[in-house]
Amino acid sequence: MESKLKFGIIGAAGYVAPKHMKAIKENKGLLLAAVDPNDSVGILDRYFSDVSFFTSFERFERFVYKTQQDDPIDYMSICSPNHHHDTHCRFALNNNCDAICEKPLVLNPWNLEYLQNAESKSTKNIYNILQLRLHPTIVALKNEVESNPDKTYDVDLNYVTSRGPWYHISWKGEPSKSGGITSNIGVHFFDMLLWIFGECQQNIVHAHTSKYAGGFLQLTRANIRWFLSVDAADLPASSVSENHRTHRSLVIDNKLLEFSDGFEDLHTKSYKQIIDGHGFTTDDVAPVIHLNHKIRTAEVKGLTGDYHPQLRQK
Repeated sequence: MESKLKFGIIGAAGYVAPKHMKAIKENKGLLLAAVDPNDSVGILDRYFSDVSFFTSFERFERFVYKTQQDDPIDYMSICSPNHHHDTHCRFALNNNCDAICEKPLVLNPWNLEYLQNAESKSTKNIYNILQLRLHPTIVALKNEVESNPDKTYDVDLNYVTSRGPWYHISWKGEPSKSGGITSNIGVHFFDMLLWIFGECQQNIVHAHTSKYAGGFLQLTRANIRWFLSVDAADLPASSVSENHRTHRSLVIDNKLLEFSDGFEDLHTKSYKQIIDGHGFTTDDVAPVIHLNHKIRTAEVKGLTGDYHPQLRQK
């Protein structure tokens, strides 16, 4: 019988962890160990019946060290808060595991440089989850753009994912830990736009608060106005009437690109790609790490120039 790939998970009580558990299960993997300082991890039983769980990272570390001598873990899935990602990726490498890390891989370009240096000295790799690159509608858009090499596109991105007061009290509300709204909820979209439309030529930030942000990007093949928010007040009336807490739209040359569906199995696809040797590497993620840092540290210009129309309501 074929032996199963073995996984550990750091941050098992987090919001995104169940997607990783599901992806491990659906790719016929085995979750051996999990750690989180929060013990609300009953979700583990939905996917695996015999996971060694720890609330102490020191005990988890000892377990992993012993396991690597006897029945090694192949992959370490990292679902911890953003500011711990680089430490936990190094932990994976140091214990001879490939790392599968949630977004953003790191918050700053120098953190990425340190990680790539550690990776270069290891026999293992660090992979980042960039699931929008696997969304069928987004893949089709990239193919269309590549088939029209002389065309420059006008794009409006609007993403509202409403969060309650807890968000701002948690680590996600602390820019030093989460990177702020543009890193925490925007990183996948910025990566998608760079992947499709090319390098950043100009970056202007019109607004940047704890609840919303907006700006303008000139990429090689597109002029992009973007708006991100965690404030339910920014949801359009259509979303409110249907009791939807999230709204995402991408308007390209005045045409709405619909991609609300198709997200259910993207982590499973991401894991399959990694297992098959085609995961997204630290080089793949480098452009968005640099862009996010530029956006986060940019001077806020206010409502001048070509700003996103959603900002008029703020």
